[in-house]
Amino acid sequence: MLLPKRAITHSARLRTIWAATTVLCNVAASASSASSASSSQSCSTNANANTIMTVPSYPLIDKWQQSHDSWLLRFSLPTDQKHLGNDPTLPTCISVHHNSSLDNGKILKKSYSPVSHPGTVGTFDLLVKAYTPQPGGGVGHGICHMKPGQSTLIGKLKKERLVHGSPIISKRWDRIGLIAGGTGVAPLVQIIRIVLDNPEDNTKISVLSINRNEEDILMKEELDALANQHPDRFSVKYSLTGNKIREDWDGYRGRGSVEMVKAALPPPSSSDGKSTMIFICGTDGFRDMWGGPIARAPPLADGSKGPKIQGPLLGVLKDGGYNASDVFKY
Repeated sequence: MLLPKRAITHSARLRTIWAATTVLCNVAASASSASSASSSQSCSTNANANTIMTVPSYPLIDKWQQSHDSWLLRFSLPTDQKHLGNDPTLPTCISVHHNSSLDNGKILKKSYSPVSHPGTVGTFDLLVKAYTPQPGGGVGHGICHMKPGQSTLIGKLKKERLVHGSPIISKRWDRIGLIAGGTGVAPLVQIIRIVLDNPEDNTKISVLSINRNEEDILMKEELDALANQHPDRFSVKYSLTGNKIREDWDGYRGRGSVEMVKAALPPPSSSDGKSTMIFICGTDGFRDMWGGPIARAPPLADGSKGPKIQGPLLGVLKDGGYNASDVFKY
């Protein structure tokens, strides 16, 4: 994986840390202490049950700034754990636990999909945006202000995500289209790596990355490199929505349209007999515009939220002729 040029380890800008709002516990900066912490587990309070549960911890070993408010962070796995997930061919997702000082110490949780291949040995990488802390939020801000060698992420691996009934991604469709809004590119990059790294997979991938301004485009260096390495299987297009677009910008403009879909993404499965799957990931409003909202099943017996369900296909993709079976909304 290509790493950003702006590698930063112990920047002076990070010496003032919001300890009360970060998702971390302090560990010794020495290599021996870091090694010890890598196999540790941390206790956090379950805000719903008011009990103590054991949650794995992952030391931060390096970080690279991707934009003015986004970072790529690399965490190490416990010494007895080879991969983050149970199956190195399936996408992974981790639920990060954050002790919020703005919510009376309540444990907040936010899910992040690594941008590294799930088969990566010993480490995993997260792409995180540092949103301004506010009540009920601030997880990303805490992660981005962690110090390599001195901070540890607290998080729990989530269950495998079922995409229309199965977690399998590789060799499942003839074509994959990926629509990313901002940091929504993260889980889609993991899908790209899974497919392209499998020598037996001939799936073609088309990416449409939509951002406000050109400097906001995340993972661009990596995506462009993959397009050069796999010209027959991988393509990427960009669209900007802000008001600072340079005159010679050769990408698209706007949040999305049927015309953009036809130019940048594979056609619906019904068009030619080949199978297509379109993945959408971004903010709720971004996802709703492209494919409609995600719904929830009724609450479970224990009072917890019911599982997410895809809901009907709406928005730009419906107007573009796709069926619900052609689309998956993150």
